[in-house]
Amino acid sequence: MTAREIIFDPHLPWAVILTLAALAALLVVLALWRGLSGWWLRGLTAAVLLGALANPSFQREARDLLTDIVVVVVDESASQRIADRPEQVQEALAALEAEIAKLPGTEMRVVRLGDAPEDGGTLLMTRLAEAVAKEPRSRLAGAILLTDGQLHDIERAPDLPAPLHALLTGREDDWDRRLVITNAPAFAIVGEPITLRLRVEDQGRVPEGRGLSAELTFSIDGENEQTVRVPVGSDLEMPMTLTHAGMNVVQFSLPSDPDELTDRNNSAVVQINGVRDRLRVLLVSGEPHPGERTWRNLLKSDSSVDLVHFTILRPPEKQDGIPVTELSLIAFPTRELFLEKIDEFDLIIFDRYRRRGILPSLYLDNIRNYVEGGGAVLVAAGPDFATADSLYRSPLGDIIPAAPTSRVMEEGFLPRVTELGDRHPVTEGLAEFAPRPPGKDGAPGWGRWFRLIEVEPVAGHTVLEGQGERPLLVLDRVGEGRIALLASDHAWLWNRGFEGGGPQLELLRRLAHWLMKEPQLEEEALTATTEGQTMTITRRTLGEAPGEVEITGPDGTVSVVPLDEQSPGRFGAAFTGPEIGLYRLRVGEESAVVALGPAAPREFEETIATGDKLQPALAATRGGALRLEDGMPDLRRVREGRPAAGRGWIGITPREAYLTADVRVTPVLPAWAWLLVASFLAIVAWLREGRS
Repeated sequence: MTAREIIFDPHLPWAVILTLAALAALLVVLALWRGLSGWWLRGLTAAVLLGALANPSFQREARDLLTDIVVVVVDESASQRIADRPEQVQEALAALEAEIAKLPGTEMRVVRLGDAPEDGGTLLMTRLAEAVAKEPRSRLAGAILLTDGQLHDIERAPDLPAPLHALLTGREDDWDRRLVITNAPAFAIVGEPITLRLRVEDQGRVPEGRGLSAELTFSIDGENEQTVRVPVGSDLEMPMTLTHAGMNVVQFSLPSDPDELTDRNNSAVVQINGVRDRLRVLLVSGEPHPGERTWRNLLKSDSSVDLVHFTILRPPEKQDGIPVTELSLIAFPTRELFLEKIDEFDLIIFDRYRRRGILPSLYLDNIRNYVEGGGAVLVAAGPDFATADSLYRSPLGDIIPAAPTSRVMEEGFLPRVTELGDRHPVTEGLAEFAPRPPGKDGAPGWGRWFRLIEVEPVAGHTVLEGQGERPLLVLDRVGEGRIALLASDHAWLWNRGFEGGGPQLELLRRLAHWLMKEPQLEEEALTATTEGQTMTITRRTLGEAPGEVEITGPDGTVSVVPLDEQSPGRFGAAFTGPEIGLYRLRVGEESAVVALGPAAPREFEETIATGDKLQPALAATRGGALRLEDGMPDLRRVREGRPAAGRGWIGITPREAYLTADVRVTPVLPAWAWLLVASFLAIVAWLREGRS
């Protein structure tokens, strides 16, 4: 293609030339006023001289025409993978390729859009802007979106020089039901009722008879599943009570209907961190001793602990004639504590307690029932545990995990974590809290104790041992509750810093929290933490290697991932979920639920295909939105500024962009020719006026 035009390359600045032109015009007018017959020849002479100064030239360009570009954005987000939308997209894309191939000088650019990270939804306009920015604006003839019209960044729509169209997937009679959690607390007090607000919504063309009510199933940590019928389209309040501290996973789900678009938004997970309002601990000290203050300081240092301390300062066998009414300022409410309100305590500690008749067998029998029903007892044994007055000789003996041999070892020893203790959450990694590193012979880096009550385990797990591998700390589960036996009263030596001290605070803190069923200290547990689309799975066990974890994805796909041992008793794996949503984990009898992104992702908040959200961007370019269900529209060329969409057709604007291959510039006249013409006109004017 060749183009010609006249250009000017003045020898003087245009301001000077214009000034000279004005002066010449003035002189011509003066000549006319004076009646000179050659005034018009004078004007032509001035015009020729001014033309010579303007230096006009012929420019001829050899141009290579460039093709027009049509950008096609294919929405492959999660909502575009439901029903038959993928097939609709593929058919439309093939038809577009064929239509554009028929247009001379037109090519197509296809870009694809997946799910946005961190549940950002469908960033359709952002992807379009990125694709357009890579192409020359002068060649952009149009843009076409293959989408369901559900996007979350319409405010980022680019300024296009050509029409924008949307070809919508989906069907006119689509409908969908979704579950929305409108309000849920992040924290809640264990044992106190809380209220969650939710809503069941229908979208699209709902079939008759299905928009009145729905069955809602909910559970906490996958247990005690309940189903209730709830109205559709109304805000609901769901009361519930958390039963344990730590993370509580509350699951809600609706039954899937075979005719609805998807069941991905029929479920939701709410993670609520359960906290205890006040931990009530009853400490019963059998007699004053150096370790009594250690227990008291430990429990009083925690502001969330309500401590009731019962100390026996005067043994009943001491007969000195003092009236019983003068032995204390107030009567200690033993009946109220051990019979009527015992269930209000989270933990009972017997510190060097022995039977003296102060707590009758009826009370101790009630404590045993309290443990079997879900309570917790810690027995910190002293020499009294090896005597005939031992608690083991009471009704509590039925649940104490080790029996005394009546022998007390009074010699120094280093408490050691057993092989099982390395796997148990109460004592695993305890050496990391030691005041000094382990010795060369593997001796723990903490100080010695000097008293050990010899016991023989009858149940439970021994996690600490003393000299001769004798049990030092034995843990056991009884019924719904837990009990622990610490076969020494010298833990306070660590607190006093003897021989460097030891991790007494950490040990007793873990022990107390394990007894009170803190989830982080469960021996058998399956947990998962998430970061982005990757979950870190941890299986804690006292048994053998658990093998593999079975992961069920949001779409029902099952993946099996092997677990590798990371430390004694801990096995783990990392798994990257292909999409956001709920994942269910199972290893043997242990199960867990984890959400990558929200359980009902933003992508599934609205699933009905519509062009309403795209209308502002389409109207700005005179484009349109057409349903693929009605057939593939024709592709036409329209002039810029004209409507670009109609019934059954969409248009693109030819851009006629080109690339200049060669430029040739030829002066209109050479300099000597300008001078010759000007001289001729001047002479003619002189001769004409001379004759006059």
